[in-house]
Amino acid sequence: MTDTNASVPRRPGEQALAALGLDAPALDPADASPHAFPGGGRWRTEVPSVEGPEALAVVLKEASRLDVPIHRISQGSGVWMLTDAEITEMVEATAERDIELCLFTGPRGTWDIGGSTRTDSRGGGLRARGHDAVAGCVEDAVRATELGVKCLLVADEGVLWTLHRAREAGILPADTTFKVSALIGPVNPTAYAVYENLGGDSINVPSDLTLDHLTEIRRVSAAPMDMYIEAPDDLGGYVRMYEVAELIRRGAPIYLKFGLSKAPGIYPYGHHMRDLTLSTAKERVRRGRLALDLLARHGADGDMAPLGTRLPGDLKRFCNPA
Repeated sequence: MTDTNASVPRRPGEQALAALGLDAPALDPADASPHAFPGGGRWRTEVPSVEGPEALAVVLKEASRLDVPIHRISQGSGVWMLTDAEITEMVEATAERDIELCLFTGPRGTWDIGGSTRTDSRGGGLRARGHDAVAGCVEDAVRATELGVKCLLVADEGVLWTLHRAREAGILPADTTFKVSALIGPVNPTAYAVYENLGGDSINVPSDLTLDHLTEIRRVSAAPMDMYIEAPDDLGGYVRMYEVAELIRRGAPIYLKFGLSKAPGIYPYGHHMRDLTLSTAKERVRRGRLALDLLARHGADGDMAPLGTRLPGDLKRFCNPA
């Protein structure tokens, strides 16, 4: 007799708990996301906080050693913290392996002279304060794309809309994609849809959203989602390894981000933080291997998007002003 459940992923501890009469409630098919990436697949991988060519070399070497597939590598310090030669080296190294490179744009509120971000309320957070900060982000975007970068990280709604308009106007290449930072990630479906309409091509939600929250988002938007499977301490330090299969089922299309808790912040990066940055870059890849192994053990490692794919598909946008 054919085992009709052979291809059905199992849940953590499922068989042992069932033997003890502690079965979990059946999954509701209505909770599952109906969406996927264009070209197929429901999940991609991302290694964040890769702050320069040396860290990138470490990540690529470790990914090869541990057989960790990578769709995207992102950086957090910003375009302005890299020389043209460093950006070019990163562009060439990732292009050689058909990996998307995503660099952060420009000034942000936590680094400028504004005091509100240091109050208990955190004020405007990482947003770009004033015209000059927006201009710095645009300058970064133009410079990065001229050097071959195709994905830009954004932490301000106004910057996102401005860069989207620049893309529509041909100032930036039409295939440039914009990734919304976890530092301003939306926490409800309406906000998620707004970021999509402002030009977001993948949107990083906070890692403390519940599974039900992901289902709510997927009922209004098909825009790719980014989520830390393990979040840095400044984003909560959450470790959600055992939920990876369900995060995919509920949140697809989704980028699984392999972050690292219990590690000091490294933004803005400089050589004074070299040893820490290289060691944590290596460990992020290992965390990715752990998550992928867990998926494989549960039979839930299918439906990975083909390596080399990066575009988000057709998304909803607000109309540009006349």
